[in-house]
Amino acid sequence: MTSTLQPHSETPNETYTFSSRPRPVPARLKYKEHSISQNEGQGIYGNIMYDRRVVRGNTYAQHVLPGPDLAEIQRQQEARKRAIAKNRAKEQFHSRTPDALQGRKHTDMQTELYLEELSDLTEDISVGCQTDAFLDKPITPLFIPAKSGKDVATQIEKNEVQLFDFDVEVQPVLEVLVGKIMEQALLEVLEEEELAALRMQQRAFQELHDAEMVEVERLEEQERRRHEEKDCRIKQKRVVLEKERETAEKIAARVFAQHYLADLLPSVYTTLKDHGYFSDLVHRDIETGFLPWLVAEVNNALEKRQIALTVFDILIQNVTNWRRETFQIVNPE
Repeated sequence: MTSTLQPHSETPNETYTFSSRPRPVPARLKYKEHSISQNEGQGIYGNIMYDRRVVRGNTYAQHVLPGPDLAEIQRQQEARKRAIAKNRAKEQFHSRTPDALQGRKHTDMQTELYLEELSDLTEDISVGCQTDAFLDKPITPLFIPAKSGKDVATQIEKNEVQLFDFDVEVQPVLEVLVGKIMEQALLEVLEEEELAALRMQQRAFQELHDAEMVEVERLEEQERRRHEEKDCRIKQKRVVLEKERETAEKIAARVFAQHYLADLLPSVYTTLKDHGYFSDLVHRDIETGFLPWLVAEVNNALEKRQIALTVFDILIQNVTNWRRETFQIVNPE
C-alpha cells in the first residue's frame, strides 16, 4: 500500500496538513529506473508503515486526546504571521545612528534638563539602633476554671448526733461487698470445677485416641503382613507356573525333536553316503587317485593322436598341391 507524499516547506511552529489529489495507482513495472523516470513530477511514493505519523501497536491503552480546532489553529497562525511582519516593518523603519568616522567613536551623553552625576559607587548610610535587654518569662499562673452553679451549705449542730450512724449506714455497703465477694468466689469455684472436668474429659479422650491409634497401627501392620504374604505367594505361584511352562516347552521340544530326527537321521545318512562320507577305501582310492590319472593319460594320448592326424593331413595336402602343380607344368593345356 502506497501513499503520495507531496513535498512542501513548513515552519517549525505550524501544524502539518496533508492533502493529495486522488489518482489511480500506476502499474508496477519490471525495472526500477524506468519506473522512476515515469513517476518524476508525480510525487514521492513510500510505505506508510515507515511514516512517523502512523501509530503502530496496541491502541486500546492509549489516551486519545481531542484534536485542536482547525479554525483556532489557523487564527493563531495568522496572528503569529502578522506579529512577525509588524516586527520586521518596525526594524526596517527604525532610525539608526550612522556609523562613526574613521578615528572617532560615539559617546553616550545626557540630554535632560537637569544633569545627574554618573558614578559606579553606590551611596550607603550606616544607621544603628539599641534594643532593650531580654526579660525573664513570668511564672505561668495556675489554671482555675470558672465557677458554675450555686454554692449550698448545711449546718449540723453538736446536739444533732443522730444525723449519721456509722453502724447503720455501713450495713448496706457491707452486704453489697460481701455478696459480690461470695458471688465472685462461687464463680471461681465453678470455673475451677469446670476446668477440672474439661481436663478429665480431655484426658479420657486422649486415652481413647491413643487406644484407637494403637489399634490402627496394629491393623495397618496386620494388613501390611497380609499384603507381603500375598505378594510372596503370588511370586511363588508365578515361579511355579514359569517352571511348569518351561518344563512343558522342553517336553514339547523334545517330542518334536524326536519326531523330526526320526525322519531326519535316515535322510542324513543317505545324503552323507551319497556325498562319499561313508564309502570303501579302495573304491575311494580308485575314484580319487586312479581314475583322474587314467583320464589325464587318455587325454594326452588323444591329443598326440590328434596332432599326428593333423600333421598327416598337412603332408597329404602338400603332396597333392605339388603333384597338381607338376601336372600343370607338364600339360599346360
